Amino acid sequence: MQITPAKLSGVHTVQPAVHGDERGYLVRTYCGETFRAAGLGTEWTQGSLTYSPLLHTLRGMHFQKEPCGEVKLIRCVTGKIWDCLVDLRPASPTHLQWEAFELSEENALSLYVPDGIAHGFLTLTPDVRMLYSMSAPYSPGHASGVRWNDPAFRIAWPHLPVLISERDAQYPDFQ
Repeated sequence: MQITPAKLSGVHTVQPAVHGDERGYLVRTYCGETFRAAGLGTEWTQGSLTYSPLLHTLRGMHFQKEPCGEVKLIRCVTGKIWDCLVDLRPASPTHLQWEAFELSEENALSLYVPDGIAHGFLTLTPDVRMLYSMSAPYSPGHASGVRWNDPAFRIAWPHLPVLISERDAQYPDFQ
């Protein structure tokens, strides 16, 4: 497993080793010892799976407000996505910058996303399943987001969304 810092402060890519033979493959998606050695000693308290059946479905840009902020470990287990992160932390050296990654079943790449980063993704194939580990339980009263096409971020999405929830489409511009 190789953990590498990304451009956004505190974000890391996690590239696991894939062990395969005629039966298929095994991918270790998390190893506490390896994460702690990289300075990422997060305790995961909740896990979620999302399913998006349609090509060019957009989910995001989501985050949880303090005091219920959460660290996430994100992985695409079926299909392929364009995953986008926006740094909303005022004291961060990468404040208001964005970074995107292609995550897929084939590349097995995961993202370690610190608290204060908005997250969203656009499906690049139909039938996408995403697996999340979170450091804090979901708190509906603290769930928030920013608009996916907010001019403050100038995110260069690879396609316009075909499907987006009303909530995600109506998030306000970043103030």
